[in-house]
Amino acid sequence: MKTSKLWVSSALAATLSVFSAFVFSAPTAPDAKLTNEIIQSLQRQGGTVFPIGKSNDAYAKYFTGDTYLAPLSGKDVNVSNVTFAPKVINHWHKHKGSCQVLVGVSGRGYYQIWGEPAKELKPGESMVIPEGVKHWHGASKDGWFQHLSIMKEGAGTEWLEPVDPKEYEALK
Repeated sequence: MKTSKLWVSSALAATLSVFSAFVFSAPTAPDAKLTNEIIQSLQRQGGTVFPIGKSNDAYAKYFTGDTYLAPLSGKDVNVSNVTFAPKVINHWHKHKGSCQVLVGVSGRGYYQIWGEPAKELKPGESMVIPEGVKHWHGASKDGWFQHLSIMKEGAGTEWLEPVDPKEYEALK
């Protein structure tokens, strides 16, 4: 098991070096102090190899708090690292034109498919959300969370209602 985790970490680090050559525009990066605080928190939770990214201002109205977006690729497949502050999740939503693969990178988070109980998502774990399936995902209450979002380039998102705060608060 340790060998496989080491291989995944090495593969992620190699992927980061390849993707870091891409330049993407986004609103603003967190200042150095905040970036350092986020990285230190993620390090206490097992580390991180992907960049925090820039403030996810364009989609802020669909999240319950601060998130950061680091696009890693954009040709044929859209791969982005999303960093969620503690207690931050997105609204219910569906994707059109692609399934969505979520890969836990750092910290601890949750995802939920409509009609099913919420499930934990930890580093190294992945989940495929089929196209058109209503779901949400985000951080646990006690720490930062990062996941990769992988979808076909050009896929769309239909944003729906917020998750009931009582349902989120009931998560253990």
